[in-house]
Amino acid sequence: MRPIPMLERMPDFSRAAAAQPETLVTVQDLKVHIGTDDGLVRAVDGVTFDVPRGRTLCLVGESGSGKSVTGRALMNLLPPSGRIAGGRISYAGRAGETIDIGALAPRGRQIRSLRGKDISLISQEPMAALSPVHTIGQQIVPVVRRHLGLSKKAAEARAVEMLGRVGIPRPAERLNNYPFEFSGGMRQRVCIALALSCQPRLLIADEPTTALDVTTQANIIDLLQELQRESGLSILFITHDLGVVAEIADDVAVMYLGKIVERGTVDEIFADPRHPYTQALLKSVPRLGAGRETRLAAIRGMVPSPFDRPSGCDFHPRCDLAIKGLCEVEDPGTITLGPRRDVRCVLQRNGDARHA
Repeated sequence: MRPIPMLERMPDFSRAAAAQPETLVTVQDLKVHIGTDDGLVRAVDGVTFDVPRGRTLCLVGESGSGKSVTGRALMNLLPPSGRIAGGRISYAGRAGETIDIGALAPRGRQIRSLRGKDISLISQEPMAALSPVHTIGQQIVPVVRRHLGLSKKAAEARAVEMLGRVGIPRPAERLNNYPFEFSGGMRQRVCIALALSCQPRLLIADEPTTALDVTTQANIIDLLQELQRESGLSILFITHDLGVVAEIADDVAVMYLGKIVERGTVDEIFADPRHPYTQALLKSVPRLGAGRETRLAAIRGMVPSPFDRPSGCDFHPRCDLAIKGLCEVEDPGTITLGPRRDVRCVLQRNGDARHA
């Protein structure tokens, strides 16, 4: 697979929409509040989506839109000042039972048995995710032993196997190395090996390729897609890179200021974006062959402070299609356009796309 430095093409629209896939995780009206010295932050403000089995959902948006907090909420792994203030996160367990993850004690035995085994996380910054004072083996082997019930020797063999699988050379030797002895790309591969070592059913990848060069980025995406094909892994991929989205996504949810403003399949989002924010994000992606004189489109303004949210539609101060007297007054609500397809924009109430 070649590197993906920019969006050179649209997704493959020949991929036919299959029958409704079985759902692994269903998120309904999720609200996450985080307390700060300046007040309460509504980091996630009524988010609804689902993650089907064996598919990749990409959560897209600018920094500060609430993507990472949403991902961590699925593991009930929030900062001490954060809490799930409303909504429901339903996980279809291995025995067919439905588990409300938000209702579990964040440090309780049940949620700890799910983290790492059923639901794993690849952090955006591997040096923050890995302990600097423990070897790679000391960080992977105990997790494998705890969740898979293997002996120390078998767990070490499993760790070596996973390090080799993600492209770490001489994995048996590197098991005894510390994180600082690896390059940034190799540390990220170690984090992927750790996240996948217990064969999870859901992988939450929080911008796992952001700090990597494009060649390593492409290799990691290839690896995730290969593992997904082999094991039916479900992936929640958090990113702001629409080039990566076009390559890896089955479904896309676009977030802005703690809310999902548009949701659909990757084909629908790229071919027919309905929300002005989605349209603006797509226009801001560099394209090959655009010409030297072509200026890169930018979204005007900044994401508002969570302590000073706009009235009405959150995006209206930056929207070129905003209707004066309506968008700054009225919350658009969620408008259903089709199965697994919805948008939060008053322009869609009568099917008016108003493409910019």
